[in-house]
Amino acid sequence: MRFRSLQPRAVGTLLLALAATSCQTAQKPASLTPPAAAPTLKAGPAQSASPDTSKPTASASQQAPSQSQSAPQQSKAESKPASASPAPVAPDRVAELISQVEKEYQAGLLNFQNGKNDAAKQNFDNAFNMLLSSDLDVRSDDRLETEFNRITDGVNRLNVDRLNLEPPGNADQEAQQQQKSEPAPIDETNEVTPAADPRIKAKAQAEIKSTRSDLPLMMTDQVAGYISYFSNRGRGIFEHAFARSGRYREMMLPILKEEGVPQDLIYLAQAESGFHPLAVSRVGARGIWQFMGSRARGYGLHHNLWVDDRQDPEKSTRAAAHHLKDLYNQFGDWYLAMAAYNSGPGTVQAAVKRTGYADFWELYKRNVLPRETRNYVPIILAVTLMAKNPGQYGLEDVSLDDPERYDTVTINYPVDLRLVAQCVGSTQDELEDLNPSLLRLTTPREGKFDLHLPAGTKDQYESAIAEIPVGMRLWWRFHSVHQGETLASVARKYHVTAKAISEANHLDAPQLETNSRLIIPIPPGKHATNDGATYARRITRYRVRKGDTIESVAANFGVSPQMLRRWNGLRGESLSGRRVLALHLPVSPGARSAQVAASKRKSAKPGPNTETATAKPPASKSSLVEKEEPQQASVVHHRVKHGETLYSIANAYHTTVEALKRSNRNVAVLRPGMILTIRPAQ
Repeated sequence: MRFRSLQPRAVGTLLLALAATSCQTAQKPASLTPPAAAPTLKAGPAQSASPDTSKPTASASQQAPSQSQSAPQQSKAESKPASASPAPVAPDRVAELISQVEKEYQAGLLNFQNGKNDAAKQNFDNAFNMLLSSDLDVRSDDRLETEFNRITDGVNRLNVDRLNLEPPGNADQEAQQQQKSEPAPIDETNEVTPAADPRIKAKAQAEIKSTRSDLPLMMTDQVAGYISYFSNRGRGIFEHAFARSGRYREMMLPILKEEGVPQDLIYLAQAESGFHPLAVSRVGARGIWQFMGSRARGYGLHHNLWVDDRQDPEKSTRAAAHHLKDLYNQFGDWYLAMAAYNSGPGTVQAAVKRTGYADFWELYKRNVLPRETRNYVPIILAVTLMAKNPGQYGLEDVSLDDPERYDTVTINYPVDLRLVAQCVGSTQDELEDLNPSLLRLTTPREGKFDLHLPAGTKDQYESAIAEIPVGMRLWWRFHSVHQGETLASVARKYHVTAKAISEANHLDAPQLETNSRLIIPIPPGKHATNDGATYARRITRYRVRKGDTIESVAANFGVSPQMLRRWNGLRGESLSGRRVLALHLPVSPGARSAQVAASKRKSAKPGPNTETATAKPPASKSSLVEKEEPQQASVVHHRVKHGETLYSIANAYHTTVEALKRSNRNVAVLRPGMILTIRPAQ
């Protein structure tokens, strides 16, 4: 009888029986090399996922039959000389590792989408550690390398949306690296389906007759239930949103009217976000009008590394009006249009097709819409009735926020909001509030941007910013001199030289006037992280040693601490639990192929996109000199350190600034950690 013809159940029974009689054999380490004459088993659906079923796996229960039936062959196999070449890494080990890594990565994505950032970070850490700490080298298999690159890119994209530039002169960097956000009120409200109070329902029913609205209003038990909720348990949610409506009413109502939709749709925004531009729902909808990314793009709201138009109150209001108008044209009913705004037109269309009713309340009764969508329309109607009748619900004492007024200046250069605040005598927080679409503390690197300034400060800004060179508006700052301050004390505060401050301000004497304003020429890149620096595509892996910190590793490799955090999904200074770090070494524009000494170690294994740094990181020397070619001993590479300039480096190597620029694609701005190619002047 041949094993190949057995049914899966019979095979399972036989395996158990053989395992029981071969317990002593099963306790021995099982060879992964199949015996010469071992019979093969035809795997059932529940057995090993390996495509080659003729190879036994490491499972003792599956190895026992082969061992018990082929003892002579196995003995011969074990008697072979130890010099035999080891078997290559089994493909199923790679697949198993990728499966485990992918499971952690997907769990991290889910936690991130649900706002559980700490849990997401732990998942991403686990995924990286599995890949980098495994005895399988990432470079040993294209699938491992592809998975590593995919996860690295994915985590970087998620982090980049939340991180800001590192603030100059501020040691508490982590507190400012995430844009503030608010949970969307609609999530909390939608969790309850309150019962109707008969008295509140009767009162609201009477009010409908005298309430003027360009939306159709009607009273149901569901609407009355939410009026009761907002009058009691949910009163804080309602009052907060009602107060904030004062900021945007003057801007929103004319836009809704221009676009030909009911102006009372403004209460949809109140229900969704509480009029908070930074509101984020559990599923990732964002902004006052709670657009999902794909839908936003369809209505002209762009999202990149610098700006998310969903958080722009004016742009998102116009986009929402367009979208709601399209939905009304599709369904011919404002209640269905609102339902489709919540769950998507496809969901509502399918419910209409299934029941034959193009009526929200009929769909509600037949329970063919998602629960949150069934609650959505009653919530908006309740908010509308209460907001339009504040005296009836004890809201007359709620003070509405003042309308948001601002000047707008269209710029085509990047500038840090902290510098903008100094130019107009405002604060960073006020500038962030006026420009909620900015994801960072800087305006976009390219293209135009409408910068909002406190009302009446446009001329003041344009006059002050003109004192700062265009290329320095991300780095330089203004400083207001306080009584008792000296040039030396100001220089120490900003970690620059007194000479640099004196030259930037054309000072003739070291004495400073109280209340005068100084330009502080902070060197580009001294405190920056995502500043356009060029990094090698090749991944360098560094094995963490005892005592290492983010700062120490970053300093040794000439990269910024925040970029090191971003590449590895880290926060804070601790490397606890990390065995290996992934990083990209910095290169100058003219020396993309240059590598630091750690990458030239002969012990490092060659690979297409990764390399391994030795256990001892490169010495933190300011200069890294290597021969580029054996016959070109005069060509060297230099790693830029803090405070160095093109002039000082040219002098050190007895060349000229012009020659240095020619060798490095006319580089104008130096950043610590850059690798410059240096050739002698011709």
